[in-house]
Amino acid sequence: MHEHELLKRITINPAIFGGKPIIRNRRLAVEHVLGMLAAGDSSEVILAGYPWLEQEDILACLVYAHRLVEHERVEPLMLETIV
Repeated sequence: MHEHELLKRITINPAIFGGKPIIRNRRLAVEHVLGMLAAGDSSEVILAGYPWLEQEDILACLVYAHRLVEHERVEPLMLETIV
């Protein structure tokens, strides 16, 4: 499945979690899935906890996160040094 198709699984509904990105208009936020992955949970554990969730939904969360940070740049703060 291409990234474009995966991203269709990420939806925004102002009535759910204040408009945060969610998975397929369900009450599961993208940030929650990413948090579980960051905590070390495997896809299998996440899928077992949410029987309606599919592997492609987890991949969609990763694609979404990647898209958010792929063009992010951090500029160093230039501090004046006193000599």
